Amino acid sequence: MIENVAIAPVTGPDIPHGHIHVRDGRIASLGPGPAPDVPGATRIDGAGCLATPGLVNTHHHLYQWASQGVAQDATLFEWLTALYQVWAAMDAEIVAGAATAGLGWLALSGCTTTTDHHYIFPKGRGDLFAAEIEAARDVGLRFHPCRGSMDRGVSQGGLPPDEVVETLDEILAATAEAVDAYHDPSPGSMLRVAVAPCSPFSVSADLMTEAAALARAKGVRLHTHLCETVEEEEHCLEQMGCTPVDYMEKLGWLGPDVWVAHAVHLHDRDIRRFAATGTGSAHCPSSNGRLGAGIARVSEMLRAGAAVGLGVDGSASSELTPLAGEMRQALLFQRARYGPTALTARQALEIGTLGGARCLGREDEIGSLEPGKLADIVLWRVDGFAAAVDDPVCALVFGGSPRVARVLVGGETIVQDGELRTVPHDVAGRAGAEAHRRLTRLAAERGFTVSKQVHS
Repeated sequence: MIENVAIAPVTGPDIPHGHIHVRDGRIASLGPGPAPDVPGATRIDGAGCLATPGLVNTHHHLYQWASQGVAQDATLFEWLTALYQVWAAMDAEIVAGAATAGLGWLALSGCTTTTDHHYIFPKGRGDLFAAEIEAARDVGLRFHPCRGSMDRGVSQGGLPPDEVVETLDEILAATAEAVDAYHDPSPGSMLRVAVAPCSPFSVSADLMTEAAALARAKGVRLHTHLCETVEEEEHCLEQMGCTPVDYMEKLGWLGPDVWVAHAVHLHDRDIRRFAATGTGSAHCPSSNGRLGAGIARVSEMLRAGAAVGLGVDGSASSELTPLAGEMRQALLFQRARYGPTALTARQALEIGTLGGARCLGREDEIGSLEPGKLADIVLWRVDGFAAAVDDPVCALVFGGSPRVARVLVGGETIVQDGELRTVPHDVAGRAGAEAHRRLTRLAAERGFTVSKQVHS
């Protein structure tokens, strides 16, 4: 029983002073006023806190925790070129350490559900996909990893080096195996899997088509990068003869089971198609800013009725970015482009919660505080310095990332008083640092150093 707490349910009016009753991993009831007496209930005093749904991270690359701070002034294509050869040295040990640190960092910023898009699978380096799934189990987050892939290297007109791509048959077999081994479609699932060819400039049309058929045959969702940069559109026009969204439509990649990452450079007709088809978007404002990619048309997408969630993107293009801070970034970016009424604090909170749940097809279970939904709840401290702001949602969104008092996933505490309660802080941080050192060493043994790649 969480009592004496301000509540922002997202789907209903705010409750300035109320309570939330959690039973068997779900929200049994919530409402204004004092908490009722429930014999045997553990009581949590939420005084000075705002309760919100857990944040949903709709796009990430956990392995990139091991390669942060590189190519700091590069465009997307320059950044990828600098890092592909370094990433080719990764192994399962690196992925495990990077994922542990990245997932712990997400939990500390109020995230209860996260995706991950892993698309580089060097041969003979262990089971990279299993490594990140085990890390998510240890940290305690609800996880939706995406089995990514690339089959179009430099020799085929793609961007990645040939040594980090797989063949079509290898990809389809490994993806089917990952879905069969890990995807849990049951209600309240902690683990679901999506199918995720990397991007139009790194995969073939055959892979996009076959991947969509595979995903739909198995009843899982589809994810990819799309419309992140102006250069991507130029690349598609030159090699495919159409814009990225036109290309996706031809391949059957628009629909309610699809969400894409970034969607920065959309035409008006693209926004209408996203809304009409139910195609979702993961908005990653810090990464888009860091790489100079541009500002997504989020306000216009929301007005059109398209599903939009938030994502921190890979740590290497969005260093140490807390998911809670992306609500503020989204709000400020939209206001910088469209004016001060473009996005409200409550809309930003909704994107970070229910919008993300819609992208993942889980809006019936997460994303808002309602009876029957999973008890994925965050208590944010809005007392102390934040108490000077009367509106706690304003304090949360405008203020960036207030301290987390508690994070519950399915009613289980994974963060308390700003500390991880699953994997210890020092263990998670050290795992990420060791992953970075190991990746640097293995890449150097193959003749690739970060400084050499950035310079070239």
